Amino acid sequence: MHLPRRSAATIVSVLAGVAVALAGTASACVSAEPAARATSVDDVLSHMTLPEKVGQLFVSRVYGRTADTTAAGPVAANRRQLGVDNAAQLVARYHVGGIVYFDWAGNLRNPQQIAALSNGIQTAAMSQDTPIPEFINTDQEHGAVVRVGPPATQFPGSMALGANRDAALAHRAGAITGKELAAIGINQDLAPVADVNVNPANPVIGVRSFGSKAVLVSELTAAQVHGMQDDGGIAATAKHFPGHGDTDVDSHTGLPVIHHSRAQWNAIDAPPFEAAIAAGVDVIMTAHISVPALDPSGMPATLSHPIITGILRKQLGFQGVVITDSLGMAGVRQTYGDARVPVLALKAGVDMLVNPPRLKRAWNAVLAAVHNGELTKHRIDKSVRRILDLKGRLGLFDHPLVDPGAISSVLGTSNHLAVAQKDANESITLVKNAGGLLPTRVNGKRILVTGWSSSGVADLATALHGQGATVKSLWTGYAPSQSNVDAAVAAARSRRLVVVLTAYVSGDARQRQFVRALVDTGTPVVTVSVREPYDVAYYTEAPVNLAAYATSTPSMRAVADVISGVLHPTGKLPVMVPHAGHPTALYRFGRGLSY
Repeated sequence: MHLPRRSAATIVSVLAGVAVALAGTASACVSAEPAARATSVDDVLSHMTLPEKVGQLFVSRVYGRTADTTAAGPVAANRRQLGVDNAAQLVARYHVGGIVYFDWAGNLRNPQQIAALSNGIQTAAMSQDTPIPEFINTDQEHGAVVRVGPPATQFPGSMALGANRDAALAHRAGAITGKELAAIGINQDLAPVADVNVNPANPVIGVRSFGSKAVLVSELTAAQVHGMQDDGGIAATAKHFPGHGDTDVDSHTGLPVIHHSRAQWNAIDAPPFEAAIAAGVDVIMTAHISVPALDPSGMPATLSHPIITGILRKQLGFQGVVITDSLGMAGVRQTYGDARVPVLALKAGVDMLVNPPRLKRAWNAVLAAVHNGELTKHRIDKSVRRILDLKGRLGLFDHPLVDPGAISSVLGTSNHLAVAQKDANESITLVKNAGGLLPTRVNGKRILVTGWSSSGVADLATALHGQGATVKSLWTGYAPSQSNVDAAVAAARSRRLVVVLTAYVSGDARQRQFVRALVDTGTPVVTVSVREPYDVAYYTEAPVNLAAYATSTPSMRAVADVISGVLHPTGKLPVMVPHAGHPTALYRFGRGLSY
């Protein structure tokens, strides 16, 4: 079940009655003035040992489907990487403040399993000597980055929202995401992405951004924050501060350098974070990027006191929880070792340290830094206060568990799915329509659906078949093999229409050659960009291009409806599309044809 966010939390009463809280029958939280709430937090701090306080600063991964996992594979991974067998032991050993769910860690199989895992983790957390509930989070951005799959509602993602220009719809998508995550025990979403994607070559943000204009990204970031927090009841996380939108290096594999001047940063990168702060965002995530205009030392932002304390805290006035991006990423690891990074991040002003690759080493390093005076107890308490305060405001001390029986009435309801379909319908952008090829009658038409995404190809083929087309589908993958190209070209020659899905074409000559080979058959070709809309610049010979921004089932249904004319396209490009290999505009921000 989900209960509304509290304006204050009576934390002390929960410490005295953990068993009642775990049974889900804790008395309603008593309202208090901010000063009274601070006293309650101080009382909790007075019960905490230094190791417990240090533990609250960490957000860790854990392997397995349950809190007491005994399966050999997860136990071996947990033992090897974390020194424990399962999530319950992780909480008991390190007193971590949060756990982050990943599909590759076996955490996210189905809603009932996720809820049971969340309840098991919270039960372990509230059974500690000092009972403190957990932040449980995941990256549910939608579109290119989605962790919780169906039956949870699947939205097309941020850039699709940017294409439909509807802040109210962004708010509703955030609210639905929040409610559905809360129902399965996830109380923090590592979203929305507040980066302004001004670099078409950006390998890590791209379609995860709302667009390339600060005003658009700011409006939609604020809308999503309000939706997730005010209506969804979870903590939102604006990321990646101070702005990851203009880079051609992936911070997972290297340290990007952002060359914006301070004036450019003020105009482009800062506004969405300012908007998120004005909207009351609970959490801001740091980026592992160097911004010399903000910190001439070249220090990654995650470790930069001038950026985190000087700009985020003092200049922008953010007083919420600051968390790092994953500390396992090369952008923060390549200069400093895994023992120094957590200490430097805390000295910079960060509150929570996400997914350190070696938790024991990081945890011990922070403890040692306190003992040797590099970090003061006052500095640790400052972060722990913010963490406890947010947990209290989320109502986690009062109601740490969720009701598995309520899941089916929240996840993937008909109303929620209708909002996702509306989002997809309004996002499809007709970028190019030479000769007025679209719309076209599909009933009875022989159509080939081929290209990049196996699920996208299958869903689009199903949608077109549902409109009466005779459809052959052939998935060719990111880098089509010659045999797949030959098969698709042969099939295209006997069809009256070809629809080909593409993604990341700038980095893959084989996709470009594949599209050209399809066009050379003489069969009309409709290209569909299912990630960033920049692909259209790399196959100018194709007569038609639709930007879909996602391969979600709603997006593929919407593409089918646009092709057939059931739906008139209304989406507008949320980015400028440059000529291939040249920065000048091929299609300007805001372009969008219709019928």
